[in-house]
Amino acid sequence: MTDRDPAIVVEGLRKKYGDKQALDGLDLTVRSGTVQGMLGPNGAGKTTAVRIMSTLLRPDEGRVEVAGIDATARAGEVRSRIGLVGQSAAVDEELSGRGNLEMFGRLHRLGARRASARAEELLTRFGLADTGPKAVKQYSGGMRRRLDLAASLICEPEVLFLDEPTTGLDPRGRTEVWNAVRSLVGGGTTVLLTTQYLEEADQLADRIAVIDHGKVIAQGTADELKTKTGGDRIDVVLHDPGRLARAAALLPGEATVDEDRRLVSASVSDRMAALTETVRALEAAGIEAEDIAVRRPTLDEVFMHLTKGESA
Repeated sequence: MTDRDPAIVVEGLRKKYGDKQALDGLDLTVRSGTVQGMLGPNGAGKTTAVRIMSTLLRPDEGRVEVAGIDATARAGEVRSRIGLVGQSAAVDEELSGRGNLEMFGRLHRLGARRASARAEELLTRFGLADTGPKAVKQYSGGMRRRLDLAASLICEPEVLFLDEPTTGLDPRGRTEVWNAVRSLVGGGTTVLLTTQYLEEADQLADRIAVIDHGKVIAQGTADELKTKTGGDRIDVVLHDPGRLARAAALLPGEATVDEDRRLVSASVSDRMAALTETVRALEAAGIEAEDIAVRRPTLDEVFMHLTKGESA
């Protein structure tokens, strides 16, 4: 596989559990050396797709190619070229970080000397070199996930699958994992990321596929997906919540009202013209605004718009 070849190709993927259609014709292509985000409501099929792409599950129909290899017909060859980090850490809490990595290296038949050298490389790369003999059960959540990432890279995989890697982490722990993922991609690894944190996809993903009811319903860069919600938005926070309805009528287009935040918001096509017109209209109506801003839509708003409000 060359840098120009896609790292993952999925065509017409279908999987059914009893009466439930988990995947219904999923198509996806992931470019080499990039982060592909995969978003969708609970039950959309994200984890099923990852399990099939990582050879843990066979599809009912469709074609899956990973690192240029048919993942169904030649699963063993695919496994030698991929890494997988699931939603729960897969390390031994009684061992040290070094002990875990050396164990994984021996399981991958690296030999004692190579396993030790590889463990040292990865501990340094993920900022864990100073943990010494400390048992993993004494690590913070972010340190455990970084160790989990390190373990998945023992054999230097071409493609790494991350299935909600920062679930349950605090903001600092998530940032640590994000920095580790950026380092991986900088080194040439292709990453497929599923996440329930919309900010995570916005921060990391080169491209994002939104999945619903087992198929891709939208894909593109974060900016391209944000454009699908109607472009920029203007937000107005009022001093008097009793004037929200009146302010909403003055905004261009169809406005939404958030009474708890004393906020009215509307989609706009010309941000500067909308800002000027809104300020003038509010002043003429005698409505006092605490804050007025024009912004891009958030990925959360894109997600809610595309999936009609279903939970991630």
